[in-house]
Amino acid sequence: MTGNRHQKLGIKQTIQMHWMDRTVQLILSGMNEKQIRSELDQFLSTQKQSGGVGERGQKTYGMAIGILSSWFSPDPELVSFRDDALRVAQTYPSSQWFPLHWAIISASYPFWYNVAKQVGRLLNLQDRITQAQVFGRMKEQYGDRGTVSRNARYTVRSFVAWGALNDSETKGCYEKAAPVSVVDPNIAILMVESVLHATPDARGAMALLLNNPAFFPFQLPVLSGDFIAKCSDRLDVVRYGLDDELLKLKQK
Repeated sequence: MTGNRHQKLGIKQTIQMHWMDRTVQLILSGMNEKQIRSELDQFLSTQKQSGGVGERGQKTYGMAIGILSSWFSPDPELVSFRDDALRVAQTYPSSQWFPLHWAIISASYPFWYNVAKQVGRLLNLQDRITQAQVFGRMKEQYGDRGTVSRNARYTVRSFVAWGALNDSETKGCYEKAAPVSVVDPNIAILMVESVLHATPDARGAMALLLNNPAFFPFQLPVLSGDFIAKCSDRLDVVRYGLDDELLKLKQK
């Protein structure tokens, strides 16, 4: 597991869903990394963070390409995981890639995963949450730095842009959107695996993984550890107690 990945602070601008879709489409078309970067450079130069069209500074959309590279240039330990996500993406229209994007970016940027987990925890307690509540929890985890709040704000705004959260009538206050049902077990397994990649010890109790608050935008199917282990050559299941299962990444 790459320590540098866990030290990445997070998202330096709002990421739009259709940017992620475009990236996957370019990969599936057979383009190599250099070609993809060139195409995205041209594409993002006209894409505003708000989702509209207009000129943007190169530094700004360069940051976006850095995030999008989680699909086309993943860290070495995530290549196999990414490849499986691409195989699944080929079988669905781009309108159904939302959970795959969530899994890929969570595995590549644990900061994203941790913001999602804190948002999910808050939504388990109340119907509406505020930026201040999310920022406060992230500062407890990462320290009281301005960059933590700034990156958390971009991440939360990305959640809104993706339809995972809804703006409320009060500025800086958000409501949970209707959850997306994940029916395909292959997608659910990739989502569970993404948590293990985003977690330093790369393991977790099966029940807690399936009900992870970081999956607040989704409804996952019921899966057993045995089923997951049979479907993935990267995951191991360990039993403890009477009925408890621990899922972990295989050591390479």
